[in-house]
Amino acid sequence: MDYLKEFEKLVESQVERVKEMKKEQDFIDYKNLDKIIIGIIGGDGIGPAITLQAQRVLEFLLKDEIQLGKIELRTIEGCTIENRAKVNKAIPDDVLAEIKKCHVLLKGPTTTPRKGDQWANVESANVSMRKELDLFANVRPVKVPELGIDWTFFRENTEDLYALGSQGMNINEDVAFDFKVISTPGTQRIARIAFEYAKNNGKKKVTVVTKANIVKTTDGKFLDTCMEIAKEYPDIEVDDWYIDIMTAKLIDEKRRTQFQVMVLPNLYGDILTDEAAEFQGGVGTAGSANIGKRYAMFEAIHGSAPRMVEEGRDIYADPSSIIRAGGMLLSHIGYQDRAEKLYTALDICSETEKKIALTGRKDGATGEQFADYIMSTL
Repeated sequence: MDYLKEFEKLVESQVERVKEMKKEQDFIDYKNLDKIIIGIIGGDGIGPAITLQAQRVLEFLLKDEIQLGKIELRTIEGCTIENRAKVNKAIPDDVLAEIKKCHVLLKGPTTTPRKGDQWANVESANVSMRKELDLFANVRPVKVPELGIDWTFFRENTEDLYALGSQGMNINEDVAFDFKVISTPGTQRIARIAFEYAKNNGKKKVTVVTKANIVKTTDGKFLDTCMEIAKEYPDIEVDDWYIDIMTAKLIDEKRRTQFQVMVLPNLYGDILTDEAAEFQGGVGTAGSANIGKRYAMFEAIHGSAPRMVEEGRDIYADPSSIIRAGGMLLSHIGYQDRAEKLYTALDICSETEKKIALTGRKDGATGEQFADYIMSTL
């Protein structure tokens, strides 16, 4: 392999990507649509089981709009690891075409093969979907009032180490390379959406998280660009922390309550939001939004748990995470009141009343029973 030529191709692909990014485009206005199409993607492992319950809750909350034809819930088949491996693509072409006919997506977890797995080494469906739909902002809220925690993370979704994560190179048996990509326009838009969120939601502080003292070129660009955007928002305090100490400060009882909005490159955001979700009950309870200008996708942040399926326990999987993601979807398309009602019901069913318990096994409730509990609470 001519590694220099391969690297040149990667550089050219990223330069072209940034050129496309610079073509200005407005965010979609859902109020102007005759009908909002919500695509439902079950995914792999426990994904179909838990996504079905979230779909039932959405259908319950949007019953009138569905009957009037203002909203359509459309099931999208084929985004499974078996199908993806068969065609050796992160998202099969026919599936991607159906996805692009929707406005927003509710997606179950998908399996990402690792080296040595039985599946082909295809790219992550999540990463590919974020690239294909340009879902540049991954938004993850974590709120635990009794601990004084009210955090919203804005994780850049299309760059960093994940941009070329499947295109690294083994130079020889001793040396391997992967590539980290940060662009000015990519950072500008994630920073701006974070500051806009802070401005519009009464937040007084935005924290930029990098490792710019060591990774000086790419993380340095991310930090510098965020600080430039911060100048447009003089009423919002901005500070920056390094990712290693930031992971420690999230568990510092005195310091953690001072953080509000955080903006991070892709990998650091992935790590920190999983840590943060533990305060809220674990990744099984946390939802996630992936926002672009034309499309948006909402998903659980945990994995597909294939072992639960192998053991026949998928019907006992906790659907809280993807139901919470459904609440974020409702808020995004303009139904904030129903989203708040859903969050309240989730808190009652999971924390306050807790009339039934989810254990992931036969000694606990099924996901269907939990969804029924939520709907009866609503």
